[in-house]
Amino acid sequence: MVKSILEAAGFKVGLIGTIEILYGDVRIPAHNTTPESTVLQKTFRDMADAGMQAVVMEVSSQALMLHRTQGFLFDLGIFTNLSPDHIGPNEHKDFDDYLQCKSLLFRQCRVGIFNADDKYYKKVMDGHTCSVETYGLSPEADLHAENLQLIKKPGELGVEFDVKGLMDFHAEVPAPGRFSVYNALCAIAVCRHFNVTPEDVRKALLKVHVRGRIEMVKVSDDFTLMIDYAHNAMALESLLATLREYEPHRLVCLFGCGGNRSKLRRFEMGEVSGKLAELSIITSDNPRDEEPMAIIEDIVTGISRTDGKYVTIPDRKEAIRYAIRNGEPGDIVVLAGKGHEDYQEIKGHKYPMDERVLIREILEEG
Repeated sequence: MVKSILEAAGFKVGLIGTIEILYGDVRIPAHNTTPESTVLQKTFRDMADAGMQAVVMEVSSQALMLHRTQGFLFDLGIFTNLSPDHIGPNEHKDFDDYLQCKSLLFRQCRVGIFNADDKYYKKVMDGHTCSVETYGLSPEADLHAENLQLIKKPGELGVEFDVKGLMDFHAEVPAPGRFSVYNALCAIAVCRHFNVTPEDVRKALLKVHVRGRIEMVKVSDDFTLMIDYAHNAMALESLLATLREYEPHRLVCLFGCGGNRSKLRRFEMGEVSGKLAELSIITSDNPRDEEPMAIIEDIVTGISRTDGKYVTIPDRKEAIRYAIRNGEPGDIVVLAGKGHEDYQEIKGHKYPMDERVLIREILEEG
């Protein structure tokens, strides 16, 4: 969103994130959300040489813990939200460690922009050395949204709202729910520092589409289908709860869970989908070294704690075919977990698998 708004205002912008490194015509698939320090510095150099005036990047807790971003000061540091994740033998030892690593960003930036509605935002601010601005839905936030209205069009969901506080204008986003408002507010809070006009912001927000993040794929005028990266219980709950507000005929959730990861995530995701979706289609994600059916059985254990209906279809393409063939008027169908990924990891190999391609093939096969 930030990149789109700044580019609409005439800036040349580089991007470093989970999906890719992007600047000008250069596109490099990402190995890490935040590259190793030497790669990061080299990337900055290449971007500067290519005429980029700004870089918007994701800084992971791992990157902060491993000093990948040491040696420079960010002009702006942004905190969106926090929930328990990335806790395990190869990541963070516990939630406090995770939170502590996140907070390091705000000792390495000039201005910190915080989501004032997140319950951890005060803790993440501990020890900050930056000046502070806030955004959110609460009127106390420096930049906030009022008068939220859900927008429902054939095959598309969106939201409109009034921006108040540090800026004052009406905005619309072609993506559903409150988290889209939070994302937009965050982007507006950042772009304000570049003196971007409300008109540029408004136009850019209408065109923003992020690959694999609540990405609408048109398959029918009767029901809505979207791809999203939600791959843990919190993300899935947030997404499904948001979509319920659009009062679908049925909410259908297709998902799997990654192998070689915590079993707890499988039970939790199964339970969340069982509670919030009318139908869950349980399939394979990245099984890695595990048997797909063993993972599916763990998800079923979670979903069995609820009254939710479900089917199990291990082959992901067949599962998507089932979702499309059985879509009913007014349904919202979510393909969760893969998002931007264009592969499936099985026994140490990454096989090409892009859900957009699968959908196209299914529609062509009729």
